[in-house]
Amino acid sequence: MNDTIYALATASGKSGVAIFRLSGPHAGEVLRSLTGTDLPAPRMAVKRRLFAQENPLTPTPLPASGARGSGTSSAEAPSPRDSGERAGGEGRIPLDDALVLYFKGPQSFTGEDVVELHIHGGPAIIAAVAKALSALGLRLAEPGEFTRRAFDHGKLDLLEIEGLADLIAAETEAQRRQALRQAEGELSALYESWRGPLISALARIEAAIDFPDEDLPEGLMTMVDETMRVLADSIERHLADNHRGEMLREGLSVAIIGSPNVGKSSLLNRLAGRDAAIVSARAGTTRDVIEVKLDLGGYPVLIADTAGLRDSADEIEQEGVKRALKRAEYADLKLMVFDGATWPDFDASVAAQIDAEAIVVLNKAELTKYETPDIAGRALLRVSAKTGLGLDALVAQLTGKAAAYLNPGSQPVLTRLRHRSALERCLGALRRGLEAPVVELKAEDLRLAVQALGRITGRVEVDDVLDLIFREFCIGK
Repeated sequence: MNDTIYALATASGKSGVAIFRLSGPHAGEVLRSLTGTDLPAPRMAVKRRLFAQENPLTPTPLPASGARGSGTSSAEAPSPRDSGERAGGEGRIPLDDALVLYFKGPQSFTGEDVVELHIHGGPAIIAAVAKALSALGLRLAEPGEFTRRAFDHGKLDLLEIEGLADLIAAETEAQRRQALRQAEGELSALYESWRGPLISALARIEAAIDFPDEDLPEGLMTMVDETMRVLADSIERHLADNHRGEMLREGLSVAIIGSPNVGKSSLLNRLAGRDAAIVSARAGTTRDVIEVKLDLGGYPVLIADTAGLRDSADEIEQEGVKRALKRAEYADLKLMVFDGATWPDFDASVAAQIDAEAIVVLNKAELTKYETPDIAGRALLRVSAKTGLGLDALVAQLTGKAAAYLNPGSQPVLTRLRHRSALERCLGALRRGLEAPVVELKAEDLRLAVQALGRITGRVEVDDVLDLIFREFCIGK
């Protein structure tokens, strides 16, 4: 935490603009050294020419001129041309004209002094600036170190950090909305609204155990039990979300299931809009699972083409069938495909895979001369991967299913297994505590519940309980 770190905050390679971010106690001093001028006013973007030392004697930042963190007003700041004339003397190598910003801690992303250098994005310029920063004693940041410093300085909690990571990784509109809500603290606020009453209940029990001679309110344990019961019910309802948030992060898993040569791969290619899978008139062409990511109505959908289901003496095809059945078992949704060219004949073992949520289609519908009644009690959707018949209706059904599975609604939802596991531990401790035969066991279960909930956001603080005991009950007056 005493180091000043730097990293390229934009993607490597050629670009119009590249951004270096600096954070740490010497960030402002390094900016002075690079520009040869006083610091700009915090949060004000100014143009400065950057210079490197030709022969730096020691890899340490130059001493600050004046008070650390002071800045000049825009009226006092020298012009870029004047700055270059003052700084570009002997032993100074011009690097680039840059837009620079200074964020004085703690009002910054990391809570430390932060500097941003917006330079031209040529590889040679990027390399030269990185070399100059290293020569001034800065250390290249470890992966995630800026965010870790933000957490250590209380700028972000673990949930907000995970939301930020999800926001960067979001590929669909629904993923972006969910990640933004978490990054802005909605889920943190919900868990803190539970953590506060739990800490208060624990403080009441601790007061009753440790200070039995004090004048404590009547019905203390009744209030504790009621708090535990209400919060346990709230957490239980929160957990009963059908894993919507986790599924939205990963995408709805859809498996295309059917007999060989019914057109599963052709259907996948149609949905993907490209030749993702090999298509052949030869049955059994698909041997392994082929996955394609789709964005349907803003929801992420992962569609998997699988091997045709049939008995085969081919060892490789047998393995493909085994993988297809396994994918069907774990998929969130199955797309069952039957062949219009052979209708009304179909494989009963394939039909047995149809469940209540499956979408059932008759591909090559242009080749059938028969009506298409229901199969296993389910109406068939007539489609043709070749002509495009019924594809819009199929996409609409898939989109509707994705929305039904993934729409998180108005309440913040769990997005990771880590959250779910901690909440389950918290709920278990609360349920045990309600049945605890003695007050000491109830207190221990409450402590475990508070700790489990605090681990989600990264807040596990014993002092919170002590503060409440002495503030709320006036222990010792």
